[in-house]
Amino acid sequence: MIRPSFLKKGDKVAIVSTARKVSLEELQPALQLLKSWQLEAIIGKTIGAEEHQFSGNDFLRAEDFQCMLNNPEIKAIWCARGGYGTVRIIDLLDFNEFKKHPKWIIGYSDVTVLHSHLHVLGFESLHAQMPVDINNKSEATIETLRQALFGEEYVIGCVAKDAQTKVGIARGQLVGGNLSILYSLCGSPSAIDTKGKILFIEDLDEYLYHIDRMLQNLKRNGYFENLAGFIVGGMAKMNDNTIPFGKTAEEIIAETVSGYNFPVCFGFPAGHMEDNQAIILGREVVLEVGEWKTSLAFKN
Repeated sequence: MIRPSFLKKGDKVAIVSTARKVSLEELQPALQLLKSWQLEAIIGKTIGAEEHQFSGNDFLRAEDFQCMLNNPEIKAIWCARGGYGTVRIIDLLDFNEFKKHPKWIIGYSDVTVLHSHLHVLGFESLHAQMPVDINNKSEATIETLRQALFGEEYVIGCVAKDAQTKVGIARGQLVGGNLSILYSLCGSPSAIDTKGKILFIEDLDEYLYHIDRMLQNLKRNGYFENLAGFIVGGMAKMNDNTIPFGKTAEEIIAETVSGYNFPVCFGFPAGHMEDNQAIILGREVVLEVGEWKTSLAFKN
């Protein structure tokens, strides 16, 4: 995988929105954070733009992102917020200039569209907290973002939180992101190959039966065949029907992969949660899942 250059003081970081609308006021804590790291923020045209729930129409969002992709002075693009909309512009983007001057693409949730597409193209990217609401996240959320961007080696550790954990050690490239987005990309040019890799998933505000449907889809698409390891992050604010599905999201996941022989951890601190630590997609990692503790190590 090709790795963009790590940031250094004075570098420029673009903030754009590929999905839901966002105001400049909402970005103030993130702008202060970049300033404290001695980075220069470049605000895109999509910030403050509005078309219904989107940060401007598809063409504006694509143009804004493309402008930052093509500018060699921009060393990272920080997607302002998720929601929905990135899939509407992915086929309008041209990554030829990006390939000449790779840069970090940062975000999570709906930004999984970009992460998956970049993985297919052969580039690392950063699944991490977006500017919106960053002041309400944990210290580790912010510190791991800084460590990843500035090229420091780090390890994320967490206490095992589920009896369905399957212990073991796995090594391989880290792939994945938001489950709903991975599911929606199946069969498209942006669908990822998981063979020999470590898959990470997380999601928010889904019906339990739909979690099952999406996992069955990934299974039928071969996502769990020859997988090296499986990391389950936040599965937050799940919904159920009047007639209960009968299992939690974690139990649905555990049942789906019960027939495979790879380590599985639950409750990993990444996703729609206060402790949304940065993970580097495409990076070779070591996953150690123990009975009581899990660790994920990123190597430079």
